[in-house]
Amino acid sequence: MLTMKHIKFLLLAITGALFVSCDSDEFLNPLPDSAIVADTFYKTDADVFAGIIGIYDALQGVNENTESSSIRFNRGIQLEYLLTEHRSDNTRSKTLEGSRADFHRYIVEPENIQSEDYYQSMYEIIFRANSVLSYIDNADASNIAAYTAEAKFLRAYAYFNLVRLYGPVPLVTSVVVADDKETLFTRRSLEDVYGQIVTDLQEGVSNLSNGSKSRASKAAAQGLLAKVYLSQPTPNYDGAKALCEAIVTSGEFSLEPNFSDVFYNELNDEVIFAIQYVAGNPDESQGFSSEFTSYKRQGRQDGLNIVNPNLIQDFTTHGGNRTAVSYAAFGTDAQLPIPENAEVIKFLPEGSDISDILNPSYGSSPANAGNDWIVLRYSDILLLHAEALMRGGDTTNNAAIDSYMKVRVRAGFDAVSDRPSVLTINDLLVERRVELAFENHRFFDLLRLGVANEVLSNHASEKGYTSYNIRRLLLPIPAREINLSDGLLTQNPQ
Repeated sequence: MLTMKHIKFLLLAITGALFVSCDSDEFLNPLPDSAIVADTFYKTDADVFAGIIGIYDALQGVNENTESSSIRFNRGIQLEYLLTEHRSDNTRSKTLEGSRADFHRYIVEPENIQSEDYYQSMYEIIFRANSVLSYIDNADASNIAAYTAEAKFLRAYAYFNLVRLYGPVPLVTSVVVADDKETLFTRRSLEDVYGQIVTDLQEGVSNLSNGSKSRASKAAAQGLLAKVYLSQPTPNYDGAKALCEAIVTSGEFSLEPNFSDVFYNELNDEVIFAIQYVAGNPDESQGFSSEFTSYKRQGRQDGLNIVNPNLIQDFTTHGGNRTAVSYAAFGTDAQLPIPENAEVIKFLPEGSDISDILNPSYGSSPANAGNDWIVLRYSDILLLHAEALMRGGDTTNNAAIDSYMKVRVRAGFDAVSDRPSVLTINDLLVERRVELAFENHRFFDLLRLGVANEVLSNHASEKGYTSYNIRRLLLPIPAREINLSDGLLTQNPQ
């Protein structure tokens, strides 16, 4: 199977020429010269395909841990954990200094550089998708439907991230001229944004096929749409249920028997959609593995992803065999019943050997790691299936409990004695927390299940984060975008 890692190398030169750096003020819109490039480039099916791969390149982002990328922007999803995990009750930064530490303390301001970069990165994905769609008719007739669905899947994914983090956002579905500020900067309603996401993903469900785990597929569209149905202002429980069951009954995915293999055996049977990286290549590697790895173990910084003690308590009771793969404590901290400064180890660079703190198996520098980032996997779908059934009104539904227990049994729990007779919201939240820890799901789970303010206000009070309030569940619109809009783009209440 030709994976994204192979395809990217084949098309790197082409996509590099097509999509220029977004150093201008108008990142939502192509620069005049890049628009000309697009107009002259998209002439053949191969050109359109190269444009599709360019969208993935934007999603992948640029590794900031390398000298060659130090002045480049668009980190893609590589900093997403700051905006999600760090604003949940899962992880925090050990330090209280710097803009990265602002996320776990709920003091993110409109000028925060990491939030600005993420916002810009998502719109770069959207721009590239819109650019490809503008010239989609130049593809071979036999490929137009699939290429269109793939570009729209990636656009929907970017908008889904934006709407959950920033609320109503500008909805740009075509390439527009630079001075069309009305389109570029007018915030649209949640219903409008979610409506576009649903429409885009429905096209993916209809026109994509399975076979790739590193590109958009039918199952990836089904899984993402199921999550959208459960997240939108008026949930569609029946729709989410049907989509999850379609993935299950396809027979194309299964739980990995060994939990560790999910993360260190790339593109395994559990993976539905993953963003691929290549170790050792500054332009194709990722930096989050080094961010998760402390300085003592050759990481980029010391303590950027410290595990909160209340998550460790959930792991102690509900983690099973997932615990040893997810976090570890070192030194004197390891002797505590509940470690205070345990570290994320779920994405250790190129392996999971932590037996030697000073000389881990992944070598002396994890800055150019190649671990894939898993967006959707089968256990997530099973738990979403249980959620759709339970939130649809049936807390004793055997099918819901069956899906829930499949994940629990893989973790080492007994299929009979550990089976609940009633499935609760808290059961789902705890199971998703330990199963999907550090995979950027927790914050969104709390929002979707309607307990974010309750859980996070208690967490903030416990940690002494006095700046938390319910308005902080939405990130502020970056100040740069407010300024560029000439007053059209309004700010979230803070």
